[in-house]
Amino acid sequence: MAMAIAFSAYGGPDVLHPIHIDPPAVQAGHVRVRVRAAGVNPVDAKLRRGDFAATIPATFPCRLGNEYAGTVEHVGEGVTEFVVGDEVLGSATAQSYAEYVVADAADVVRKPAAMPWTAAAGLPAAGQTAYTALRQIGVAAGETVLVHAAAGGVGTLAVQLARLWGATVIGTASDRNHHHLRSLGAIPVSYGDGLIDRIRARAPRGVDAALDAIGGEAITASLAVVGDRRRIGTLVDAQAVKDHGILRVGGRSTAALRELVALYEQGSLHIPIHAVFPLSEAARAHLEVQTGHVRGKIVLTVG
Repeated sequence: MAMAIAFSAYGGPDVLHPIHIDPPAVQAGHVRVRVRAAGVNPVDAKLRRGDFAATIPATFPCRLGNEYAGTVEHVGEGVTEFVVGDEVLGSATAQSYAEYVVADAADVVRKPAAMPWTAAAGLPAAGQTAYTALRQIGVAAGETVLVHAAAGGVGTLAVQLARLWGATVIGTASDRNHHHLRSLGAIPVSYGDGLIDRIRARAPRGVDAALDAIGGEAITASLAVVGDRRRIGTLVDAQAVKDHGILRVGGRSTAALRELVALYEQGSLHIPIHAVFPLSEAARAHLEVQTGHVRGKIVLTVG
């Protein structure tokens, strides 16, 4: 039997509990991975709370976890690109808080030998989201890009990618994270009253595009400073998409993940780790992620 973390009712972090499962069977074209670390994301807490219950009701017990890193333990029929023992990373759908995951081999990426397990587990979901979102809003060299919640998991990677692509980045964050944003090459701006004026002061020639990961005030500010609403993307605010004609952005791309891993291996991409907890303390990890003050990624270690 293997352990996984699940919840059997919507609620606070205390509803998370271990369950025992059989190691998942491996179909043709898939691999089973012995998980070494799993990323924790704000969406995990939203699912646990029941924020999406009206549109995506959970089947209990419901598992969590959208990114992992680990070692290939079993190779399905027809898989030739991986062998048992290969170190890999990838994204999953609500299954990574566990000792094992099964994934389509086409969606699995090799982990560089020097890449720590925690960094490998913190990259797939946030990295793919940041990459695809920036592409969707058309970030290009010479432009000025506004990234809201720039010190978070997605924001930290979005800042670095936009800078690598030649853009100037303005990032909103709490004051205590400004030094961190400067270290990544961003121009930090504080949340709160006067946000629009502060952004305009730092971008006198205007803002070309904006990426939002928090909604609310961030949408209001983006609408005020970006001329083309089709270049404002939100990861979280579906209502703003309907009301203002901005884009719902994000998504997965294995090709993007391979590129992100290559950037990390070249030393061009940094994956800040905010905190690490053992799998059995997933509830503590959720308490931390839902504070909204995470710098980089929270990761669970397995085994």
